[in-house]
Amino acid sequence: MAKEKSFEENMNRLEEIINDLEQNDKPLDQTINLFKEGLNLVKTCDSKLKAFEVEVEDIMKKNGSDSNED
Repeated sequence: MAKEKSFEENMNRLEEIINDLEQNDKPLDQTINLFKEGLNLVKTCDSKLKAFEVEVEDIMKKNGSDSNED
């Protein structure tokens, strides 16, 4: 089974895809595939960020900190 990539690895790949797409020098079918891969990476990174956010909130609650204090 393949090892799940880290958030940073996914972000680095997403940056590579963005740079490739900005060059606008790939055939259309490759461009579409890169775009699809990029969308999947955005979803993956968003899910990981949301999970990290929940984890941080749980840690703060366990330590008696209220994240809503201003």
